[in-house]
Amino acid sequence: MPDSAGQDSPRQPLLDRRTLLAGAGATATLAALGFSSQALAQQGLKLGQAQDFTFEALKARARQMAAVPYEAPQSPSPEILQRIDYDAHGKIRFKPEMALWANGPSPWPVTFFHLGRYFQKPVRMHVVEAGKAREIVYDDSYFEMPADSPAKELPTGAGFAGFRFQESRTGHPGRKGETLDWKKNDWVAFLGASYFRAIGELYQYGLSARGLAIDPAVAGKPEEFPDFTHVWLETPEAGAEYVVVYALLSGPSAAGAYRFRMHRGKGVTMEIETALHLRKDVDRLCIAPLTSMYWYSETAKATAVDWRPEVHDSDGLALWTGAGERAWRPLNNPPRTTASAFGDENPRGFGLMQRDRKVDHYLDGVFYERRPSAWVEPVGSWGKGAVQLIEIPTDDEIHDNIVAMWVPHEPAKAGNAYELAYKLFWLDEEPYPTKLGRVVATRLGNGGQPGTVRPRGVRKFMVEFLGPALETIPFGVKPEVVLWSSRGSFSYVFAEAVPDDVAGHWRAQFDLSVEGGDPVEMRCYLKAGEAVLTETWMYQYHPL
Repeated sequence: MPDSAGQDSPRQPLLDRRTLLAGAGATATLAALGFSSQALAQQGLKLGQAQDFTFEALKARARQMAAVPYEAPQSPSPEILQRIDYDAHGKIRFKPEMALWANGPSPWPVTFFHLGRYFQKPVRMHVVEAGKAREIVYDDSYFEMPADSPAKELPTGAGFAGFRFQESRTGHPGRKGETLDWKKNDWVAFLGASYFRAIGELYQYGLSARGLAIDPAVAGKPEEFPDFTHVWLETPEAGAEYVVVYALLSGPSAAGAYRFRMHRGKGVTMEIETALHLRKDVDRLCIAPLTSMYWYSETAKATAVDWRPEVHDSDGLALWTGAGERAWRPLNNPPRTTASAFGDENPRGFGLMQRDRKVDHYLDGVFYERRPSAWVEPVGSWGKGAVQLIEIPTDDEIHDNIVAMWVPHEPAKAGNAYELAYKLFWLDEEPYPTKLGRVVATRLGNGGQPGTVRPRGVRKFMVEFLGPALETIPFGVKPEVVLWSSRGSFSYVFAEAVPDDVAGHWRAQFDLSVEGGDPVEMRCYLKAGEAVLTETWMYQYHPL
């Protein structure tokens, strides 16, 4: 269901695992208070009565909500929403002329997603101006839809599923330099539970972020998907180079207040503040969670599973630890759900990245080579905890099966409160590049030497590194391969320049002998003397 040239609409996130909650429907009266409100009313948007609004008041509201039992609101007309299936939903389009700020003052108009079978929880939308908030009341006149669409049977005030910011009305240069049409192109979208995502600098949607994830991949316990139930869109001041969005999060185990300050430039940068309060004990509290899809790559692919060489939104987890180590963990499509933890204190950053940008590695019209990388940069002290990575088996590209997030060290108990801030970058690469050699490929094969009888139970690994630190190695000098594994033994270990005439392109080669089917954790990097030349390659190998 494409919604803009060269972009795919936000993927329906893990719908089969989500409890269907709902938000309260809205009723309101038209308010013509202030110039902007008058303009919106004349434009045709229906607004509620003005109420005071501040972020501090929103944080207090979240704190009060967490002190009382959670009540799931009712979905408006669920029998009607069930009839708005994928095809029917795709025929419903928000009218550009009805967009919030279609005529100013913000250069980035806001359009809204309609409710449907897969997005049944209404989100109450508000516009904020000069400290006053007014609800934007749903009406089917905002949307283009067929005359026989079930959506026409919904009542006024039924609500919206989500929203998105369109490209600038004053023009934003596209990937090829052309000016993007704001009516056809958007750059950030919030849709489903607390999911949101943004365009990277290559003008393509891909992985998603969430406000909060609770208990993913906890044995015997279903994952919980708290929702952004209310959203406030702050009217920008003249000349502002950013937009501000506030959101109220609620779920059975938590309530929270969020502030997003979002910049559209080379990709998208978000400054995020959150105040969280727990209603219940949580086994795995996931801060700044990123959700992506990895089916297969050059590392491992089942024979003839698909005609394309690679299919993934992200190919690895990048880490920059509090101690300064750079590391790369290639993603897996494991035989069973796995959770990996990388302990740290005050991490400098982590992200799910798409490093492979070669078109002929995908050969697909959905542009996997353009999918953005998302990088989390903590602001202030996050203390002790771990970046955790969850990998879920998948047999197709339609399922998000990768989650990366920060999990605090201290147990997440009912009554706990957290105030955190971080930046979230949606770019081509990491925002703070290193001169170290970076991992650019991980390849597996049968152990032993080509042209000889291969030993059974031995696996060969080829890890390729590329970067400035490897370009200065004197001719005839080979870097040292530093290896570690949780079990098994290494043989046939050496480093060599990749024979492709690319400066600074080296590979470490080694064989691993291991018995049994339990996963093997491995680490590898290159050094010369005491100088570290590359980031650390970390891999979880599942023996065949």
